Amino acid sequence: MIKTELKRVANVIRQDIISMLAAAKSGHPGGSLSAADIVATLFFNEMKINPQEPNWADRDRFVLSKGHAAPVLYSALAEKGYFPKEELQGLRKTGHPLQGHPDMKKTPGVDMSTGSLGQGLSAANGMALAGKLDGKDYRVYALLGDGEMAEGQIWEAAMAAAHYKLDNLTAIIDYNGLQIDGKTDSVMCSAPLAQKWQAFCWHVIEVDGHEIDALLSAFAEAKTVKGRPTMIIAKTVKGKGVSFMEDQAGWHGNAPSLEQADQALKELREEAANLG
Repeated sequence: MIKTELKRVANVIRQDIISMLAAAKSGHPGGSLSAADIVATLFFNEMKINPQEPNWADRDRFVLSKGHAAPVLYSALAEKGYFPKEELQGLRKTGHPLQGHPDMKKTPGVDMSTGSLGQGLSAANGMALAGKLDGKDYRVYALLGDGEMAEGQIWEAAMAAAHYKLDNLTAIIDYNGLQIDGKTDSVMCSAPLAQKWQAFCWHVIEVDGHEIDALLSAFAEAKTVKGRPTMIIAKTVKGKGVSFMEDQAGWHGNAPSLEQADQALKELREEAANLG
């Protein structure tokens, strides 16, 4: 039951992403769509949060380090009730709270302003360490892009998180294999990725990032780990759910036309109908 419901939520999030980007005529569909199952599982099953009290001191924290994928976060926040869904159509408009990258000063439910790649894990470290120092039991989740592995700050943060034994921190890599310039490993190879994180003293779990059961199991396992942070390497497909966007680097930062959006939404609605 949980699996089916989370799949439904992920499908709704994907539909929202397409609608938002078509209205905005700009944005990043590929990496937003690839992360939908991860974000749905976190916000609708794993995280202890309260939309009526966005700044609740004991809430779990989420950092979208790959901030250009803001639409996936905005949809999840709207679906959870942080703000009306109608606000999604204002994506990227001047003066609107839903900008191209998350802004914690403007958008309820956003725990960290992001967009400059490589910095989100450091922020998540700080939140997790603060929780330890304050005796809080909240958990911190950070979603990273695989292209971010080329950023040196990621590895400084990795070393620090292990040093401070941040077992209340779980990071997830949206490992879709593509970035704006093409295949991630041809731009800057990060393989063997699991072994690298293990060498930095992290507990590492590798999963299919579109399999809800695998994600649920990984998050449950992370909660049992003591004395070190957990990295979940989630293998995903860029543009997941839309046939003509899947595994295409060209859809990293190009919004669909109205005609393309109609086709994408048709496919996603058919998928939703098949979920039962």
